[in-house]
This record gives sequence, C-alpha cells and structure tokens, in this order.
Amino acid sequence: MLKESIIFPGKKIVVVSHCILNQNAVVNGWERARGAYPIVKYILEKGVGLIQLPCPELLCMGLERAAMSYEDYNSIEGYRKRCLDLLEPVITQLKMYKESNYKYLGVIGINESPNCSISGKRGILMELYFEACERIGLIGKYMEIPTSYDEFNVGDLESEFDKFIEGEDV
Repeated sequence: MLKESIIFPGKKIVVVSHCILNQNAVVNGWERARGAYPIVKYILEKGVGLIQLPCPELLCMGLERAAMSYEDYNSIEGYRKRCLDLLEPVITQLKMYKESNYKYLGVIGINESPNCSISGKRGILMELYFEACERIGLIGKYMEIPTSYDEFNVGDLESEFDKFIEGEDV
C-alpha cells in the first residue's frame, strides 16, 4: 500500500530521566507506575522526540539495590566517572541533533532523586549532564516529575509540559 502523505520529524527533542520511560528501574517498592509514566504518551502526542538518560543507580548497583542518598552515591569510588561515561553517548546524540538544527527543549528530571533531581539539591547525574551541555553550548529549560506524581495522580503535569515546550518557566 502506498503511503498517501509524508510525515516529517517534528525536530523537537527532550531528554528524560530513565525511570520516566521505565519504572522497572527504580528501587523496589518505590515504583509510581506499572511501566512508563502517563506523561510519556502526552509528550509523544505533541510530536516531541525523547532521549532517555541512562540510570546510573541501576547500572552501578543493580535491580535489588537499597535506597541511597546523594551522599551515599557520591562516596562510591569512581561513581562520577561512571556517570560521565554513561552520559557520553547522550551528549554525542545531542550534538548531532544540534548540528542538524533540531530544537532541544530541555530535560525532564525526577524531583528529590539522588541522581536526577534538578531543583533544590541537584542530583549527581544532572550536575554532570548540565556541565556537559554547557560545554557543547546547549541551553534548555528543565522541569521535574514531582514526588506526588504517579499513575493515578497526574495532577496538572500536562499543562506544565505545555508551558515547558513553549519555553515558559514551570
């Protein structure tokens, strides 16, 4: 069957914390959705492409890990270096998108995460992510999934995302 119309990419990119797309990666018992967060469907319906950050907690400590704080992760020898190594392919992708005139909208983190928090005490992975983005001249907004958000309590996150993609402060 011949396709009647051509679909062109929206050329908009958002980077998301790993567990936004995969709640199976979080500490056991801390899951807030059965799979991905419901906001993911809304983001995709807006024609925005997603780049998933790696989860250093999962990759360094495994699925059966205990909950740990920023300080706990920061005290692990080589942890920051491992995070930098994990970020390298993401930063490479972002450079490629930037060079091809895609619009980088920003990053969506997880509030109060030891690695993916952005506001308040910034998480380790996000500290390194923002430094890497600055080095390549990539500036974008950010928003966070609040601690109250779950599969059954979505609040007004969709309207916050609309503001986010329009460049407004959220």
